[in-house]
Amino acid sequence: MVSAVLALTACATPAQMHSDEQLNQVARGCGLALGELIQDESEKKLLLAIRQAPTAEQRLCVAKWAHRNGLKAVFVSMQFPS
Repeated sequence: MVSAVLALTACATPAQMHSDEQLNQVARGCGLALGELIQDESEKKLLLAIRQAPTAEQRLCVAKWAHRNGLKAVFVSMQFPS
């Protein structure tokens, strides 16, 4: 019983904070601008993508990277004034 509990808790590792440089590299690789991917220190498991109208390919790219890194991608659609 104890070994089963220890095995389960080993899977629940805390989310790693990624540097701005890492997030910007992912953003550029997914066709986003610098600063459009954010990871908040208070909610480390969330990867926020802030983009006015991300394409399906951009959303998929970000979601795949987030999943591979134990994060949940959240897309925030912003309407910027002209």
